[in-house]
Amino acid sequence: MRERLQNYIDGKWVDSEGGKRHEVINPATEEACCAITLGTQADVDKAVAAAQRAFKTFSKTTREERIALMQRIIEEYKKRVQDLAVSMAEEMGAPLSLGTTAQAGAGIGAFMGTIEALKNFDFTENHGAYTVAYEPIGVVGMITPWNWPLNQIALKVAPALAGGNTIVLKPSEECPTNAAIFAEILDAAGVPAGVFNLVQGDGPGVGQAISSHPGIDMVSFTGSTRAGILVAKAAADTVKRVHQELGGKSPNLVLPDADFAQHLAPTAMGPLVNTGQSCISPTRILVPREREAEAAQFLTAMYSATPVGDPMQEGNHLGPVVNKAQYDKIRDLIQSAIDEGAKLETGGPDLPANVNRGYYIQPTVFSGVTPDMRIAQEEIFGPVATVMAYDSLEEGIQIANDTSYGLSAVISGDPAKAADIAPELRAGMVAINNWGPTPGAPFGGYKQSGNGREGGLHGLKDFMEVKSISGLPA
Repeated sequence: MRERLQNYIDGKWVDSEGGKRHEVINPATEEACCAITLGTQADVDKAVAAAQRAFKTFSKTTREERIALMQRIIEEYKKRVQDLAVSMAEEMGAPLSLGTTAQAGAGIGAFMGTIEALKNFDFTENHGAYTVAYEPIGVVGMITPWNWPLNQIALKVAPALAGGNTIVLKPSEECPTNAAIFAEILDAAGVPAGVFNLVQGDGPGVGQAISSHPGIDMVSFTGSTRAGILVAKAAADTVKRVHQELGGKSPNLVLPDADFAQHLAPTAMGPLVNTGQSCISPTRILVPREREAEAAQFLTAMYSATPVGDPMQEGNHLGPVVNKAQYDKIRDLIQSAIDEGAKLETGGPDLPANVNRGYYIQPTVFSGVTPDMRIAQEEIFGPVATVMAYDSLEEGIQIANDTSYGLSAVISGDPAKAADIAPELRAGMVAINNWGPTPGAPFGGYKQSGNGREGGLHGLKDFMEVKSISGLPA
């Protein structure tokens, strides 16, 4: 079992002040695979002090210096892809093939997208009587999740660096090693001491300390809506900027004349990729009532043919979900759908036949799901698709919007017809005949899916302050 017991503060690996040991459980074996130290308020205080000192000089670096720094980070990152993939396979169950491609690749993509945005970014805008200047915010506290860990770390760290800010990061205690490797990458790339600081810990400890810290100017959080509300409340007393990407319950609106093989197949992959552990997973598949049985048959063939297995093996199979709490929650939602009268087409709450331990969920499809069922309202975060029927396209749009979330929405069908429907969907992102985010496009949602945006130009702006200057000489 590996040990990552230190924090990275002010350019050095240091022991925690008063922290306690925490063991990470491998979801495939249900055995401990890694140990970290859950940090303390004192650790956060040290990290914030280091970041404040570093901000005095790093905030004055040039565009060219920051671009060069991020390019070095990308080069060092590429050297550690296999290490990153192994850590994610062991700690959160992402199969190695997914870890070396989509998971690790997402982190590189975030840096590349930010570099492109920074190259042409106008730090000043002339508006005649006044000038608008974009300036660094200061010290940014970051709290990131376990499901796409490198993607969420990089989508925050890259624009923060590009904007001239300094950083205190708390990654998820469920999947911490990739963040420690990430700190080693930044160290090797020559990120100045204090610009990036890593404090391992949990939400009630380090997360709370970051959110409420008077020395932190902005907190950027990705995670559940429940936890996001706690972060916002903790940050309120210091009136810092709160940037949030929270839960989702994405619809997949299948148009009446959609070609399932062409249009539905790529979008229905969403609840399978990463074992369904994606905030934008389009689990609510809305189909015309006369095609419900056809859709259920199509999805059943697709999901029942998807293998489940050891994440330490290469392949296109699904791994386990991250931990027992998630496993129990997903199985409870599956059982609730059965109890409430939905039709189980394939899968179910039992372990897959080829495993006898681990937090594995069978790829599952339900038909006959109605909007009042728990499984239609609560975020599943597992490989489960729910087929819901509509009687008119207007009703389909209404069902799609009938949720407290508004992160992402999918339309499956003729792109020309989908283009007319996209403005009707109350979501921060609409994908036509695909389900994943577009590189460089703003990522974020409406309603209880959060506020602020990550990625590309909009992500860069969200990590900067806006200043107006009037009375300048002509």
